[in-house]
Amino acid sequence: MTDFSSLSFLIVDDVSAVREFMRQSLNHLGAVDVYEASNGQMAIEKYSSNFPDVVFLDIELPDTDGLSILKKIKAIKSDAFVVMISAYSSVDNVKSTIADGASGFIVKPFSPQKITTILKKYPR
Repeated sequence: MTDFSSLSFLIVDDVSAVREFMRQSLNHLGAVDVYEASNGQMAIEKYSSNFPDVVFLDIELPDTDGLSILKKIKAIKSDAFVVMISAYSSVDNVKSTIADGASGFIVKPFSPQKITTILKKYPR
């Protein structure tokens, strides 16, 4: 098993059950620093104050869309490692998020194995 205890994370999703599942999965992988946000404004505030290594970002948020948050995060830190999350994995969704700088894309519902697989792409 890969240990991700040295990385910090930000989970951005408006569904608390998704954030909780992701937090538990990351904790199981050794993560200690896990921040959460339920909307876009909170995501930018948490990112700006904590600069997490990895961001899991839902495409659909109550106050904005994940693509605009992705662009704001990339403006703050151009090499930010942002993984987009969505229940809708259309080819357009995946292409546009990757084109805008996302490091990966996972579809809900996802497994701890999918989280591990995407984290293995993190540049160390």
